[in-house]
Amino acid sequence: MVLPRLRPTFSLPPTVRQLLSSQIPSGSSVEVSGWVKSIRKQKNIAFAVITDGSLEQGLQAVFPDVTQAKALTNGVSVRLGGTISDSPGRGQDKELQVSSVEVVGDCDSATYPIQKKALTVEYLRDHCHFRARTDAIASMLRLRDSASRSLHQFFETHGFTNVHTPILTSNDCEGAGETFRIAPTSSPLTSSSPSHVQPEFFGHPAYLTVSSQLHLEALAASLSRVYTLSPCFRAERSQTNRHLAEFWMLEAEWAFTRTVDDICALVEAAVRTTLADCRGACEALAKHSERKELLNELDSAQESVWARISYTDAVKELEAHHAAARTFVFEPALGKALQSEHERWLAEEVVRGPVFVTDYPAELKPFYMRANDDGQTVACFDLLIPHLGELVGGSLREERLDLLERALDHHKLSREDYDWYVDLRKFGGAPHGGFGMGFERLISWMGGIDNVRECIAMPRWAGRMLL
Repeated sequence: MVLPRLRPTFSLPPTVRQLLSSQIPSGSSVEVSGWVKSIRKQKNIAFAVITDGSLEQGLQAVFPDVTQAKALTNGVSVRLGGTISDSPGRGQDKELQVSSVEVVGDCDSATYPIQKKALTVEYLRDHCHFRARTDAIASMLRLRDSASRSLHQFFETHGFTNVHTPILTSNDCEGAGETFRIAPTSSPLTSSSPSHVQPEFFGHPAYLTVSSQLHLEALAASLSRVYTLSPCFRAERSQTNRHLAEFWMLEAEWAFTRTVDDICALVEAAVRTTLADCRGACEALAKHSERKELLNELDSAQESVWARISYTDAVKELEAHHAAARTFVFEPALGKALQSEHERWLAEEVVRGPVFVTDYPAELKPFYMRANDDGQTVACFDLLIPHLGELVGGSLREERLDLLERALDHHKLSREDYDWYVDLRKFGGAPHGGFGMGFERLISWMGGIDNVRECIAMPRWAGRMLL
């Protein structure tokens, strides 16, 4: 006779964050695993701060027997047993009275790269496998986690389906040519190939994706509302504080949307929700930011109405200011792209907050954006943020077959490469639109971090790739 089995329960040992936020009564026995963040040894007692990365401040461990802490130094990994008690000191409500110590991994304090001193940004970039052990980078990673979960929850609430789009693609949706072409390190030769020729693995050139947009459009033609948060790759030579070769992008596509304002409202709601959900994580990072008014600026963005201004009116503002003050390196003019200095000035000085700039000239934008009735501009927007510039770019997509084909020809793009994209208009095509938001740029703004290289665990940029 086979007896029915009860469904097993599963739980992991509590993290430091869970211990400190729980209602666990004093005197409860617990086990804590983590790393020694700091240690202070006195004659008859020792104190250490133990962190497992779940919370910035860690858990204070008290060693009534100072000999238990003899082998402990900064960076050592340990497993501590003991009891939770109320803490008489300031900073946290609970502490661990240690009864047992197990050193899991030694750390030579003399050569440990993360010393208790100021560490430069460049030094930490050179030691990026260790830099998550610093408070600032660890807090940034927790903010990434909070923002990601908030965005996933927002889109689920509004009926979007999370989809996984290809990393390997056959085309560049922006048409700018800033792609990484890929090839296998070795490939079997076909019998018909000359011995010195390596055939394409897929039968044609392949690239790392620069954007998921075109694939999202195909999926939106079935699922209506789709989004993804996934890595993208651009072979940009820029060495600015806003560019990476590998980055993450939140992209969404929405079928049956009618106006650019509809998409702007969706973006605004998503970002506002993320700001509210991540307030605690932003506060933790604000302590490491040189932007002293960061939290006030984020609060203001939460409370204010986000402005909208056309590209034409924005350029008029820029031209008037430049004529009077001559402060821009790049002279603004109608028909020219906005530079980052222009974008920041509009957000910081004209609006003093987030602003949507809409209806750019068609010549400045990719082929897929919907033409406006004036025949000169397209139904698009960029969301500009103080201290950052462009955070989000989006548009209505051209759903009219004849105008899309005309745009492909105008941009000298192969009809053969985009025949599948044209098919989406031929067979049940519907008005639709969407946007892309640089995730590292969002973290940069919310965390008051000046450079996106400090907004991702292991940054890659032109001329530099560690690990």
